[in-house]
Amino acid sequence: MSTHFDYLDHLEAQAIHILREVAGQFERPALLFSGGKDSITLVHLALKAFRPGKLPFPLVHIDTGHNFPEVIQFRDELAARFGEQLIVRKVEDTIRRQGLKDGFGKYPSRNALQTYTLLEVIEEFEFDACIGGARRDEEKARAKERIFSLRDEFGQWDPKRQRPELWDIYNGSIRKGENVRVFPISNWTELDVWSYIQQENIALPEIYFSHRRNCVVTPAGQLLAITEHIRLDPEDEIAVRDVRFRTVGDATCTAAVESPATTVEDIIQEILIAKISERGATRLDDRLSEAAMEDRKKNGYF
Repeated sequence: MSTHFDYLDHLEAQAIHILREVAGQFERPALLFSGGKDSITLVHLALKAFRPGKLPFPLVHIDTGHNFPEVIQFRDELAARFGEQLIVRKVEDTIRRQGLKDGFGKYPSRNALQTYTLLEVIEEFEFDACIGGARRDEEKARAKERIFSLRDEFGQWDPKRQRPELWDIYNGSIRKGENVRVFPISNWTELDVWSYIQQENIALPEIYFSHRRNCVVTPAGQLLAITEHIRLDPEDEIAVRDVRFRTVGDATCTAAVESPATTVEDIIQEILIAKISERGATRLDDRLSEAAMEDRKKNGYF
């Protein structure tokens, strides 16, 4: 076996160990599942960890209402195929219940509003741990995160309160009202995820592969898919391009990249020469400030 496959096997074993630690240490865990490649990889790892039994946690999606239809369809089909519980809670319902101000402007992202819905669903089901697919290479605020990331009773994150994690020992002790966000693939890179997808032959939504799409060119030169959720102005530059998505968040703030890549192998070759991270290249909301992600995390964002 090649050295690279040995490395992927090590990452897989670590992630499975973390998932089993979650099942062993917490009473009501959940796996946050968006239908994106990282959460799909997490589901694959969870199935390896717990099959032939049922997963010891439901799949939970915080639905902004601004999702790509291909991803939502894949999400539903995956949950049905494996016979696992899927809980969906919608941001628009939270906006109505709490009287929140919806996204505004040309690209009205609801990403920040996901926090309110996430905290609601944690309270509704009394989840004490939420598993997510965040990785340290995505954004510099992510690099401050532990595998078991402690959150206070308000869902807030304080980097100074994070616990040491030595020799793969994870501390899940929490007080009433607190919860832990768990990141089993935190040590993976974008390239690791795609290499593992290739090794395991994991199915993904077609949006990750090259396809022709109508896009609006943002002032920063990014290609944003034209959807009903963005406002087009007469002066906008419209382009029809062969694109793929490196990440699939809220459609109002997730840009595509021009690409001819139609296979996983093609995508791996593109990543090998890429000079910008996937979030740096495609997420408009991360460009609001140098600390945009960290500010959202401190307020309860995943």
